[in-house]
Amino acid sequence: MSMAESMQKRAELFVSRYGAVREELSRVIVGHHDIIHGILTCLFVGGHCLLEGVPGLGKTLLVRTLAKALNLDFSRIQFTPDLMPADILGTNMVMESPDGKRFFEFQRGPIFTQICLADEINRATPKTQSAMLETMQEGSVSIGGKVYQLKPPFFVMATQNPIEQEGTYPLPEAQLDRFFFKLIVGYSNREELGTIVERTTRGERIDAKKVMDGAEIIKWQQLVREVILAPHVQDYIVRLVLATHPGGPLALPITNQYLRWGSSPRGAQTLALASKVRALLEGRYNVSFEDVRRVYLPALRHRVIVNFEAQAEEISTEQVLLEVLEKLPEKATV
Repeated sequence: MSMAESMQKRAELFVSRYGAVREELSRVIVGHHDIIHGILTCLFVGGHCLLEGVPGLGKTLLVRTLAKALNLDFSRIQFTPDLMPADILGTNMVMESPDGKRFFEFQRGPIFTQICLADEINRATPKTQSAMLETMQEGSVSIGGKVYQLKPPFFVMATQNPIEQEGTYPLPEAQLDRFFFKLIVGYSNREELGTIVERTTRGERIDAKKVMDGAEIIKWQQLVREVILAPHVQDYIVRLVLATHPGGPLALPITNQYLRWGSSPRGAQTLALASKVRALLEGRYNVSFEDVRRVYLPALRHRVIVNFEAQAEEISTEQVLLEVLEKLPEKATV
């Protein structure tokens, strides 16, 4: 079997297995198809995900169901203003041996899992948020001079509530950058809401079945990285990120007018990896311009900051990004 045929077969198998996980989630979760797709994209590239939406839209249920379908260890941390880093990471406890000698033993915190739901992360103080985000970045915990590795695959699915400001500590922009995607969870439509009410008020319970495990997820993460990113498509990704830098050589007029800060290099890495997943799902093993466009908003909406003029005129981050996407040509002119 040639390398191309092997890649084609693996791509077809990936589409099938991805569909099995998505179908299992859809059995429990009503609607939210784009959100499910976004979360699975994060999963198959090894990234963390930030879900923003008002309470009661099913964010927690979605993450819990995902852990069941993937047969991964799951823990949920409810963030509150009095939560301390040790409550997440764990702490050294004084223990006593049978002969009366005392010693320190590390008691692992709830972060020692594979899927961690960080519920309402914007309720915790900056000190606690930093401990959480450092763990996300490193995949390990440092306590008392020792480093404890987390078991791969490791994902943080964080939620935040956009409507309550009192008693919350919004995540700093530099820390938001650690999240692969930011997904906006919207309201259900009339038909979906009817199904939700029908299911949840009749005592009907649907549980997800296990359809994948951690070892298989790691295998697919490796496949995603093998997808070809042609130089001209890679350059399009680079230019899309540089176009968000106000005052930069590739900045568009709307960027200079409404943005204070542009995306970091992580934005370009996210676009490249997420578009590789899109390509695989289309049965291709090379990335197209359309693949890149379809992942642009979730990849960059939390990585650019609008200026005061945009806030005064009620111009959203997404409006600016959509205009950049519309006006930046696919082919480089310089």
